[in-house]
Amino acid sequence: MAKVRCQISISLDGFVAGPGQSIDNPLGEGGMQLHEWAFELAAWRDPHGEKGGEVNASTPVVEEALDNVGASVMGRNMFGGGPGPWSAEPWNGWWGDEPPFHTPVFVLTHHQREPLELEGGNVFHFVTDGVERAVELALEAAAGTDVSIGGGGETVQQCIATGLLDELQLHLVPVLLHDGVRLFENLPRGTELELTRVVDAPGVTHLDYRLGD
Repeated sequence: MAKVRCQISISLDGFVAGPGQSIDNPLGEGGMQLHEWAFELAAWRDPHGEKGGEVNASTPVVEEALDNVGASVMGRNMFGGGPGPWSAEPWNGWWGDEPPFHTPVFVLTHHQREPLELEGGNVFHFVTDGVERAVELALEAAAGTDVSIGGGGETVQQCIATGLLDELQLHLVPVLLHDGVRLFENLPRGTELELTRVVDAPGVTHLDYRLGD
């Protein structure tokens, strides 16, 4: 059965991005530290068109996270382009000419935009009627494979709060950001997470959770 799942890096004090996010600094101050554990991995570099890289305890975790994903959902901040209506010649996002997804991606936005097709089977669809509709469309596009919730923090929160998320994988990084975007805010009381696996790796601890019914 297809699952809706999310994997996201988080600081020890609960932030998935630092303060001062902007078009020039999308992860905020200090936010890049949350992802440094992955950048040198061959399992991360290969989908991004880069050669070489390390193999360590994080390798199978990353490979599993990328496996069996048929579509993705992300918020507009993760796609890029800034807030407000799209410009006459809208930016194509942070991901370059050939993004690493290679599947349909559904972008949450308040402003309509025609689908954007890039190289490598990447098609971005812009959804203006909420996260539940975006996940519904993604499940249809995935055709029996899983849907990945790519972020950012608010999108993940919405998926948890509405009961859409089946599995959550946190990449816990030993840094303190002190401010920024918290992951576990705006969630209803009674939200349950069941820890199913812990993997200790260089610079990060991977925590897998199953969401309660």
